Amino acid sequence: MADAAGAQGAQGVASDSPVTEMRRYAIERLTLTDFRSYTSLRIEAGGQPVVLTGVNGAGKTNILEAISLLVPGRGLRRARMSELACDRGPGDWAVAAQVSTPDGKVTVGTGFVPDGPGRRERRLVRIDGETVSSQAELARHMGAHWLTPQMDRLFSDGVSARRRFLDRLVYAWDPAHAGRVQAFEQSMRERLKLLKERKSPDAGWLKTVEDGMAERGVAVAAARRDLIARLAPPAAAGLGPFPGALLALQGELDDWLDDGPALQAEDRYRSRLAADRARDQSGGRTHSGPHRTDLVVRHGAKGKAAALCSTGEQKALLIAIVLANAALRGREDGGVPVLLLDEVAAHLDEMRREALFAHLLSLGAQVWLTGTDDSLFGAFKNRAQHFEIDNNGLKPNPN
Repeated sequence: MADAAGAQGAQGVASDSPVTEMRRYAIERLTLTDFRSYTSLRIEAGGQPVVLTGVNGAGKTNILEAISLLVPGRGLRRARMSELACDRGPGDWAVAAQVSTPDGKVTVGTGFVPDGPGRRERRLVRIDGETVSSQAELARHMGAHWLTPQMDRLFSDGVSARRRFLDRLVYAWDPAHAGRVQAFEQSMRERLKLLKERKSPDAGWLKTVEDGMAERGVAVAAARRDLIARLAPPAAAGLGPFPGALLALQGELDDWLDDGPALQAEDRYRSRLAADRARDQSGGRTHSGPHRTDLVVRHGAKGKAAALCSTGEQKALLIAIVLANAALRGREDGGVPVLLLDEVAAHLDEMRREALFAHLLSLGAQVWLTGTDDSLFGAFKNRAQHFEIDNNGLKPNPN
């Protein structure tokens, strides 16, 4: 396996048990160039689950982060593109993967080319060697979702983190959702600029901007609502020691969509934006819209808000949602996503850990797991590629 100096890649250890054949997304080969701590790295995963072990700071999460950039968005750390470059490299970076999908094999890649000081960061996306214009294209060829230790407080921290989590789920089902969210936020910024810079903004232009906000905002809310309607039943069912998670959306637009059709909700939102002009102008923010929606989660058995549950219960609820979404995508979309689970085993008791691993294997998902101790992943002993990371290099772990 390639080390930080760019040694030759090596094939992973063979598995005694073949990966379950099913419709899913799986990485067969992953290549990193000048990314984070790696100047050159290649992993021949063969579509199997992958277990990465090593001491803290060895570079395990960097590999998961690289994979997370093969779907739309800013990845699991939400870092700036320039921050991802290896400090021993020229300042650009690239991540590429050969992926097996429900529709066949495809090569996907993304990277960063610096444009110089003070210029806008530019991210490149390629599908089968051809440059495409939008990150949204990645969602048509690759599916992935992740859990990191930083997400353990998702239900206790601010609403924006839960909204991002929700939108990542929606992106996988509806690649156009990312564009709608961005278009809404751009219109919202434009409206606030008009309100801030002019005491008496042009009424016609302001109405045009608000019309666009209403159309895009309701489309964003409707896409979230559609996913939650499908995801809520399997999430509520729970899985063994993982409790059922009761899901709901809380927001003004969400209530309007419950009360009537989307066109009616658009009209109500237009009226609200017009009525809120003075308040939004003085406050410097938009008080109503899909950017105010919250994902509300409750513990199914206890009926308790997730934010009031113990840390362990919150972790279990989050895992239950991710597993329910993966299974739902396998049934409805025909493609179980790649799951990136960073240090998940260390924070689960033995019963939940074994239940999680058993479910992952039965689901047939390609899962990438990280940890400091390979013994925690005994259930994957003959069902996964096991690698040890040392000095930002990778070597097969035969244990």
